Amino acid sequence: MFQNGEAGWHRFLPQSQEGDVGSLFAAAHSACSVLITGAGGSIGSALAQALARAGVRRLVLLDSSEARLNGIQRRLAQTPAPVEMALGSIDDAGFVDTLLSRHRVDVVYHAAAWKHVPQLESNPFSAVRNNALGTFTLAQSALRAGVPSVTLISTDKAVNPRSIMGASKRIAELAVTSLSDPACRMNAVRLCNVIGSSGSVVPIFLEQIGRRQPLSVTDPRASRWFLTTQEAVGAILGCGVSGQHGKILLPPVGLPVRIAELAEFLIRSAGSAAEISYIGLRPGEKLTEELVFESEREVGTVGSLRVLETSRLDRGELTGLFADLGSSIQLSDLSGLLRAVGRAIPEYVPSSQLLGQVVAAAGATA
Repeated sequence: MFQNGEAGWHRFLPQSQEGDVGSLFAAAHSACSVLITGAGGSIGSALAQALARAGVRRLVLLDSSEARLNGIQRRLAQTPAPVEMALGSIDDAGFVDTLLSRHRVDVVYHAAAWKHVPQLESNPFSAVRNNALGTFTLAQSALRAGVPSVTLISTDKAVNPRSIMGASKRIAELAVTSLSDPACRMNAVRLCNVIGSSGSVVPIFLEQIGRRQPLSVTDPRASRWFLTTQEAVGAILGCGVSGQHGKILLPPVGLPVRIAELAEFLIRSAGSAAEISYIGLRPGEKLTEELVFESEREVGTVGSLRVLETSRLDRGELTGLFADLGSSIQLSDLSGLLRAVGRAIPEYVPSSQLLGQVVAAAGATA
């Protein structure tokens, strides 16, 4: 049985030729005060540990979960870097304003997000409020405080989204790229699946093997790109020190891997007799993900990261979009929410589950 989420994955993942680039990029933050949102999550905590080892000037860790914040505090108990714990939410503008100014934050890594596709399809208002409006609020606070660098951790699910999770992250991308300016450089790094992260497929498969249950695979054709935690951290920190402005950055990801092949590999490696159960795609899920919109173009590289020019909204359009989203959430108007999302992301195709919720809501008020 595997002892951790990344054991044995070398046959599936491309081998980095750059060594531990994450450590190099972390060292570039040594004079910085760094804020990490979602610091208790899988990616946030990995970022925090990498930066703490590099000895940053100050590490400010923000999370809305007391338990997760306590967990990362314990893991960093012996760090030489000054660490401040902040329990709160990114959608509290006054709270974020105070954090940024009090700690004179130089760099923000925005990892806070809700990311479970099927769950968010059932909770679209929460998905957009947290992932999209929360990012907009944070970005506005960063502008007011004059933070030099803001990096959004985004996802390949934001490209041609079929889920409200993916759509909410694309709107978050639009928020940071559209608000970016030379004095407050905002970019997004678009990651794919990170092995061993909370809620990802590998821990689920390992748990099913441990319980002698069939491994749940959506479709025999389904495939995804994968990164190790180290590769993801390196990409995020590289984006943060890239000097780019209003761009999307992509790490190298190699070839996509069939999920069924991953399941078979885990079964063999664990010496298990478990079988695979094909359960069908769930609402909002795609057979394959994509990394780049047709409208995006590559304009350069930063190390191994590809730099993409993406669509941007002017300030008036952006303000109007978030006003419409906020109003729809306040009124619990799903039809209005989907119209606003669709105007911002013409490529978005709502799932049948979400459209069914719209019909159900219309019937309830008829």
